[in-house]
Amino acid sequence: QVQLVESGGGLVQAGGSLRLSCTASRSTSRSVFSIIFMGWYRQAPGKQRELVATIGTVGSANYAESVKGRFTLSRDNAKNTVYLQMNSLKPEDTAVYYCYLHLNSGSGLDDYWGQGTQVTVSS
Repeated sequence: QVQLVESGGGLVQAGGSLRLSCTASRSTSRSVFSIIFMGWYRQAPGKQRELVATIGTVGSANYAESVKGRFTLSRDNAKNTVYLQMNSLKPEDTAVYYCYLHLNSGSGLDDYWGQGTQVTVSS
């Protein structure tokens, strides 16, 4: 079992910045896992959950078109943590942001979601 701990949401004015972080940790000492992808999705009221950005163990991040050039996803493999730096925020970025984890637990592939953190951008 794996736990995801998110932080960094909040209220910001348009044009401002926020930084989200998400750390994956074992919920028991017996848990072992190998992260394949980590990243963020978001869900605005009345809309479906959508990809924001994901990153693998190596290589560059994959971004939604709507956030390219404004958001930067980075990863600290040693800490099993991803960071989403969000700049030039727009009111349409307002949503609940969910950390996403795709891993190999040794017994198969699994997906985990964080509890969500609210990002509100005022105009």
